[in-house]
Amino acid sequence: MQSLVRPGSQAEQAGRLLLAGLVVVMLPWLPFGNYLIYPFAILTTWFHEMGHGLTALASGQDFRQLMIFANGSGVAESRVAADAPVWVPAAIAAGGPLAPCAAGALLIVASAHRRLWRSVLWLTAAAILASVIVWVRSPVGYAVLPLVGASLALMAWRASPALIRFILQFLGVLAAMSMLRDFGYLFTEQAVIEGQTVLSDTGQIAAVTGLPHWLWAALILLVSTVMVGGALKYALAEKRFGPPPPRRPANVLQFRRD
Repeated sequence: MQSLVRPGSQAEQAGRLLLAGLVVVMLPWLPFGNYLIYPFAILTTWFHEMGHGLTALASGQDFRQLMIFANGSGVAESRVAADAPVWVPAAIAAGGPLAPCAAGALLIVASAHRRLWRSVLWLTAAAILASVIVWVRSPVGYAVLPLVGASLALMAWRASPALIRFILQFLGVLAAMSMLRDFGYLFTEQAVIEGQTVLSDTGQIAAVTGLPHWLWAALILLVSTVMVGGALKYALAEKRFGPPPPRRPANVLQFRRD
């Protein structure tokens, strides 16, 4: 029976992204699903906290350490110079909630280019493992992140191209959809982390700028939606999928370049 979906077609790409989304949504509802998705939930926290830390480094400040806790929350500690411009603390605070969607968008875009699949997965694994050595300073981070990084490295080395592509799309959709998990936190001015009441990310931005936290939350949500929507539009653009290859006799060699 001939497949109704041409390999490499727009329909196949859309189907894979839809499948990745369904796995992300349904996995917590399956038996032991919460245990299976837990390492990836920690990974989305890693994206978030690394966003804070890397923004601090990009703005000339000091990224001290990254803490991830058993309930999935985390803290990125940075030292900001007393004479730093007023926008620096706000930018560091915004870097956290924007990072997962930015990373997810990049992974979705990469999944549309076969030549990038394996190298991007290697790069993701290397970034996770390097961060554990340089910045991570918590038992949960030490226990979970090396396992995730090593698993991704093993897949990058041994997995089939189709599986690598799905993993990239799964991670991209997971990172992008983490915004829904953090929706309440985004629109909260204060949060309790490890028993301590602290300003949320948008609360910190509001404290610096004087504008309400919910306004910044809405703006961050809008920017994240544009990033992910743009990535999906790019990955599913019809112009990227050429016409089906001509049917040739079985004894004719065929080559394909992506």
